[in-house]
Amino acid sequence: MDRDTLAAMATPPGTGGIAILRISGPAAFPVLERLFVPGSALPAADSARPPLNLRPRRLYFGHALDREGQVLDQVLAVRMPGPCSATGEDVAEIHCHGGQGIAAALLEGCLAAGARLAGPGEFTRRAFLNGRLDLTQAEAVAEIISASSREGIRLAQAKLEGLLGRKIAALRADLDGLRQTIILAVDFPEEQGEVFDRPAFAAVLARTGADIRALLDAFRRARLWREGARAVLLGRVNAGKSSLFNALLGRRRAIVSDQPGTTRDYIEETVSLEGLPVRLTDTAGLRPAEDGIEMEGISLSRRLAQEADCLLLVVDCCQGLSGEERDFLAAHEEAVSSGRVLLALNKADRTKDRPPLARHSLPEGCPAFVVSALEGEGLSELARGIRQAVQSREPDAGDLAPNMRQAGLLETALEELTALAEDAQRGLPPDILGVRLDAAVDALDEVTGGSGTEELLDRIFASFCIGK
Repeated sequence: MDRDTLAAMATPPGTGGIAILRISGPAAFPVLERLFVPGSALPAADSARPPLNLRPRRLYFGHALDREGQVLDQVLAVRMPGPCSATGEDVAEIHCHGGQGIAAALLEGCLAAGARLAGPGEFTRRAFLNGRLDLTQAEAVAEIISASSREGIRLAQAKLEGLLGRKIAALRADLDGLRQTIILAVDFPEEQGEVFDRPAFAAVLARTGADIRALLDAFRRARLWREGARAVLLGRVNAGKSSLFNALLGRRRAIVSDQPGTTRDYIEETVSLEGLPVRLTDTAGLRPAEDGIEMEGISLSRRLAQEADCLLLVVDCCQGLSGEERDFLAAHEEAVSSGRVLLALNKADRTKDRPPLARHSLPEGCPAFVVSALEGEGLSELARGIRQAVQSREPDAGDLAPNMRQAGLLETALEELTALAEDAQRGLPPDILGVRLDAAVDALDEVTGGSGTEELLDRIFASFCIGK
């Protein structure tokens, strides 16, 4: 079915060096002819213009015209015939100067020439519908645009190259092989013992399940780069958590006071540590409290600690660990043993006339850093310590990291395959096993868009910006 012709600015609104108008659809080249005159000489008003004869995929210098045919700007134009274009359709672009008025007038002329204003993500959606991208690649377009770190870019780029889509296709091929086995067993029940090898069937399920678990592990590791690692500052009141929070952030964000219990709710800000976005979270001090609001703040601190990638226990190095802090460490043995709990021995500036906290009085397994939030002492070492504490949870170089939607579907496929393996072990007949196998295949298909509905596509592409 013929589609209409889309147009939108592919560059964000605002003032810049250039702005790019993108046109895609069956009338892309006729629209370009209305708007663009090649050559350095100014076109004469109302003069007849010969048809454009632009070689594909080459930039041509010329002039853009507004909707009345008046010269608007000096521009570059390019035509890219389908299907070898970004959307699989005829595509044209005009690169003009980046003033808002110029871009608006150029787009207005494009719409007057017969194009329609594109909606969010509509160019990428056309690329998907025309088979230029699978759904994992289409989503990677938005992910690479929104990536805030080089590692995030690398993870999105791997999907844009189609590596995740090919991995899903390989998993699906394995399950299709099992489907064929089940079909044969159902069609030839008298030969079921020969065509349906249960140990081989179970081995394929185990291998496929392991591959899906590896993808889900990569999703969890990649969360650090999408959302930032969460480092939660905890400790007793007046240990200097808020001062240390401000010092690591490099600006005054949290209120600092000698009055105990100043922080009732948590405060969160993001800072970059060697390229890794880290969400620093300042929390209410640990102590017995009777005030209802402070009690709720302390309870919230404990809940945040359960979700943290790194726990930063701030200790007054002149006083040592309180009973509440030791109880807290005892309740988080797993985090301590995995190296995710750091001790920040704060207020080192006050130990000049007295000995600092003795190392033997500190719990085993917790890296300790002597710092002064007031004077900035030890902050670089502490920042490196936070980075190292979450390093083991970072993506590997070969990770293919699904996004949240894809991970949800992979979870569904894994649940079906796990239940299928149990059913096969219990000796259920092949036709019953096929139901769960079909459900797992459908979930994998939805990852790459093989079984995507219009509602699903609307939901995914609605999050894209216009022009992409």
